[in-house]
Amino acid sequence: MEKIRIAVRKFDPFESTLQKLWDLFCIKNNVQIEAEMIPLELHDLYEETITNQGLKNGKWDIAHLNTDWIFDAANEKAVLDLTSSINHNPPQDYPEGWSQSLLNLQQVNNGIYGLPFHDGPECLIFRKDLFENNIEKENFKKQLGYELNPPKTWQQFVEIATFFNRPEQNLYGCIFANYPDGHNMVFDFCLQLWTRGESLLNDQNQININNPVAIEALDFYRKIVNNKNAVHPKSKEFGSVEAGMAFAEGQAAMAINWFGFASMCEVIDESKVKGKVDITELPSDLNHKTASLNVYWLYTIGSGSKHQKLAYDFLRFATSPESDKLLTTEGGIGCRKSTWNDPEINNIIPFYHKLEMLHENALTLPQTPIWPKVTGLIDQMVVKAIESDISSEKLLEETQHMIEKLTH
Repeated sequence: MEKIRIAVRKFDPFESTLQKLWDLFCIKNNVQIEAEMIPLELHDLYEETITNQGLKNGKWDIAHLNTDWIFDAANEKAVLDLTSSINHNPPQDYPEGWSQSLLNLQQVNNGIYGLPFHDGPECLIFRKDLFENNIEKENFKKQLGYELNPPKTWQQFVEIATFFNRPEQNLYGCIFANYPDGHNMVFDFCLQLWTRGESLLNDQNQININNPVAIEALDFYRKIVNNKNAVHPKSKEFGSVEAGMAFAEGQAAMAINWFGFASMCEVIDESKVKGKVDITELPSDLNHKTASLNVYWLYTIGSGSKHQKLAYDFLRFATSPESDKLLTTEGGIGCRKSTWNDPEINNIIPFYHKLEMLHENALTLPQTPIWPKVTGLIDQMVVKAIESDISSEKLLEETQHMIEKLTH
């Protein structure tokens, strides 16, 4: 029997949403084809779809790809350019239905290589019940001499995380996702750099991470991650999903993670912090402004798919306002403005409308064919920083040297 094969980013809300959407799509359009959906971890997903050319050779019809990979996928001709399908039969309210910041990254060499699926920039997630507790506020002021509020600076972040770190109550100051998967620690390093006013690119638009601000950023990060008086002891084993789950189970006062893990706290059954969570912008260095990171997930169609028309019809259906809202109530993050401002959604997730604010400060990663390899090098550098005492200066110098080798 014929099947359409979908490579799914492994995450319960994504898996449940996609199954529901396919079932609805089949009923509505009288489609008799079964969908085989395979959930894959980040690394395996990239390997299956791009490295092993699964999208090109027809093994996968549809895949979740994140915007870090789309430049690569488009240049490898792994994914279908959707421009003519969109011109001929656009998704509802395209493009006005989405924020411009969710339409840029999939546009490569004048083609459009995907439709927004799941979003939610990086932010500071915190337990408002702890921050608003009068006894906590009083004790904090006595100890530190200023009012307890979500941290505006990195210095305050460390002080507040230390204050709330109570291992005997299974409560820790903050949680990081330090599992070396080429993503979380790379993003954390970029955020440390950006919130100190530095960029990944030099004046010639080349990647350059060998500078005094980068040393400061890496020094701070390696120190906080290893701070046993402030950080969840399992951070080194956590990817972003595991870090998000630990936060939802009430194990930390703060986390730096994707917006989606804050909203997940309000909708999943396992959450012990429903109604107790809020989000805000990330802290920054004194005299510099906050920043966020915008990496989002796309629906893409394999260039080798034998079901390209059916796949596109499904993508149109899966990105409709109703489908986008369904993803949100399942625990993902819808991408449409209509979902962000939906009264029912904001009733369930009171901070949902703040997505627009996060997008205003959201920066993106460099779009260059070497970026996936650069992330590997930065990832290794941060791991070495955390696990050794080699100076940040030396680590950055070595890594920069390897990045330059990639470009020549």
